[in-house]
Amino acid sequence: MLKKLFALILIGGLGLIFFQLYNQRSRREGLTKTASYYTEKGPAETRSANIVTSVVVTYRGLDTLGEVTILFAAASIIGFFLKRSEKGSKDKTIRNQSSELLQTGSMLLVPLIFLLGIYVFVNGHLSPGGGFQGGAIIASGTVLAFLANPSFEGGRTLIHILESLSGMFYVGIGVAGIFLAAGFLDNRIFPTGNVGSFISAGAIPVIYSIIGLKVGAELSAILYSLRDTKEQQ
Repeated sequence: MLKKLFALILIGGLGLIFFQLYNQRSRREGLTKTASYYTEKGPAETRSANIVTSVVVTYRGLDTLGEVTILFAAASIIGFFLKRSEKGSKDKTIRNQSSELLQTGSMLLVPLIFLLGIYVFVNGHLSPGGGFQGGAIIASGTVLAFLANPSFEGGRTLIHILESLSGMFYVGIGVAGIFLAAGFLDNRIFPTGNVGSFISAGAIPVIYSIIGLKVGAELSAILYSLRDTKEQQ
C-alpha cells in the first residue's frame, strides 16, 4: 500500500512540474540569430539544398565527429564484452533454419535495402536523409540476412575494414579543409557546383557517404556480436 501511495505521489509531483514548465513556456516568433544565419547564408556558402545536412556536416561537423566517435566506442565496448570465446567458436551451436519463404524473400530484399541505404546517404545533400539514416537502413538489411540465414557470416571482414577506413577518411577530409579551404570539414575542398544538382555541395556528399558506411558497419558489427553471444547461451 505504501509503495503504491509513494508511486502516486511521485507521478503527481512529476506531473505538476511538467505542467508548470508547460505554462511557463514562451513561444518564439521567428528564428534565432544562429538559425537565421544558417537558413540565409547556408545555401550560398555550402551549395547544399538540404540545410540540415549543411549544418550537421560542415557548420557543426565537430559535433557529428563526436557522435560518430561515441557510436564507435559503443560498438567497440559491446564487441569486447560479447566477444566469442575460443571454446564457443569451436563448439558450433545448432542453428534453426528459417522458412524457405523468408530465405527466398531476403535474397531479393537485402540487396534492395542496401541500395536504399546507399541512396539515402548519397543524396543527403539534396533530400531528407543522410549518413545516420542510411547507415541504419543498411543495418536493417543485416538483420534481415540474419533472420533468413542464422549461419550468415558474409561481410564480417568487410565490415571491420569499412569501419576503420571510413573513420580515417572522415578525419582526413576534415584536416584537408584546414589546408585547402577555410577550416576543419569545410566542404569547399571540392567544387561546390549548383544548388539542387547531384554534383554539388562540395565535399558534403562524400562526408555523408563516409558517415553512412561507418554507421552501417558499426551497427552491423554490434548485430554480429549480439548474434554470436545469443548462440552461446
